[in-house]
Amino acid sequence: MDQSDYLDTNQNVWNQRATAHFTSEFYDVEGFLNGKTMLNEIELELLGDIQNKSILHLQCHFGLDSLSLARMGANVTGVDFSDKAIQKANELNEITGQNVYFIQSDIFSLPDHLDQKFDIVFASYGTIGWLPDLKKWAAVISFYLNPGGRFIFAEFHPFVHMLDDEYKKLEFSYFNTKALIFDEEFTYTGNKLKEKHSYYWWNHSLEEVINSLLISGLSLSLFKEYDYSPFNCFPNLKEVSPGKFLFTSFDNKIPILFSLVAEKPEK
Repeated sequence: MDQSDYLDTNQNVWNQRATAHFTSEFYDVEGFLNGKTMLNEIELELLGDIQNKSILHLQCHFGLDSLSLARMGANVTGVDFSDKAIQKANELNEITGQNVYFIQSDIFSLPDHLDQKFDIVFASYGTIGWLPDLKKWAAVISFYLNPGGRFIFAEFHPFVHMLDDEYKKLEFSYFNTKALIFDEEFTYTGNKLKEKHSYYWWNHSLEEVINSLLISGLSLSLFKEYDYSPFNCFPNLKEVSPGKFLFTSFDNKIPILFSLVAEKPEK
């Protein structure tokens, strides 16, 4: 596959994932419709009081987090490049009576579709590995933030993406040296896709993440690392307490998540 085709290739996978994920136990759409929030303690702590705040949610999948933010009183815009996901998001938006504005767009093309500034830009869990260029990513984030606005980010630690398919030993480079191509038949929810497909992935180091944000004009105000995942989304995880999963091969010896807050200067 030609790397220039990565968007179409990855979009095809995420269209299949949207269909499979919508009815999965992992996403628990029924629980959400009955009032359950899809946000975890990590991001809730970072977000704080978001009543009447404007929030841009990047790579929102089919909108459960976006709609959860709206339930907390925020004015939310959700973006995803999967047309199937955005279709499901709009269905949930109508069912729940929220007023989230969902846009189908890849991150880099978003300025062609949205001209608005936000108090908060938000993204979480399994997002940046689908993007080849974090400098462009950070520039988009900075572009959409109001002066004094915050970028709030929770993501799987790059160490996790160095591990092999069984998540037991190191296999891949920590650094963004090239596009990685994987074949997928089952997603992280355990659901089987309609068709087996390949997709592109990029590993990004913490240095690359942080420096991209700094170069874009943001300042880092908080950075944290965590030894657990709030999701049972990788092989060989064990639940050590409610909502906290560790790798059986590593226990709490490795970082599994990181989070950060970056701020745009007032002037």
